[in-house]
Amino acid sequence: MNSMSINLLEKAAYLLKQDHLVAIPTETVYGLAANAFSDQAVAKIYSFKNRPTFNPLIIHCKDLKMAQNLANFNENALKLAKVFWPGPLTLVLPLKETSPISKLATAGLKTIALRIPAHPLALKILELADIPLAAPSANPSETISPTTAFHVENAFKSSNGLSLIIDGGPCQVGLESTIIDLSENIPRLLRPGKITKEDLKSFIIEFSNASLEADVIKAPGQLKRHYSPSIPLQKNVQQVNERQALLAFGHSPLIGAKKTLNLSSSANLIEAAANFFSMLHELDSIEFESIAVMSIPQYGIGIAINDRLSRAASS
Repeated sequence: MNSMSINLLEKAAYLLKQDHLVAIPTETVYGLAANAFSDQAVAKIYSFKNRPTFNPLIIHCKDLKMAQNLANFNENALKLAKVFWPGPLTLVLPLKETSPISKLATAGLKTIALRIPAHPLALKILELADIPLAAPSANPSETISPTTAFHVENAFKSSNGLSLIIDGGPCQVGLESTIIDLSENIPRLLRPGKITKEDLKSFIIEFSNASLEADVIKAPGQLKRHYSPSIPLQKNVQQVNERQALLAFGHSPLIGAKKTLNLSSSANLIEAAANFFSMLHELDSIEFESIAVMSIPQYGIGIAINDRLSRAASS
């Protein structure tokens, strides 16, 4: 890390401690970061994103000790934190009564969503600021998540209020973190991601079979409509026409679309996930009638891709 980048990260940390909004890279998507202790800073996130205030935010921590100051960790939580942090896993845990986190960040719930990001720039900013950061995706609510600094800049080009964008290059994972609720007796998967239920089953034997659609929103990604382009999206298509854009997958993309992008010509789901939001951004244009998406296998990280597609296609 050169002196220029250190100076920029120090500026980001300073701005965050002054309750400004800063867009930061993580391994999943770019985050719109703010001081999680400050009502004023967290309120800016909701206003800037036009995000409903009943939808809680994920709090990003620099290390396990910082996270343990905010939530009560049971045996399962400690086990998963030690294995998967830093990384794309968010734990929903009982909020400590003494926690100074803004109630806006937790949507007034008695639970808190926590993770430690696995991105060197995000971790350095957290270390320099020495405060937990609320950081949902850096885009207007319900729209396509950003996986590059350009996506963030483009999403907010007509808005004032974002003090700084830290460019950390394209996000490696490309999908938001897996979220698991450990606040009740039986663990429950709230949002699929790169870390799959099968990965977690090595450490947690029993999972709740309750639907991902919840009466009480405990974590991001549970709203029916989310991640949506500005034009219609159809999934699992078997034919396309010359007015459509095609998001293909695998060795044999469909023929006939006006434009085609292939998530992975080798049918690699990890590659497909990394390309997913970036390619959706590229195809989201009034030049096309709609975006048609070929079938994605329902296993591994493909489960998370299909979750995002279902919400993106929802009206």
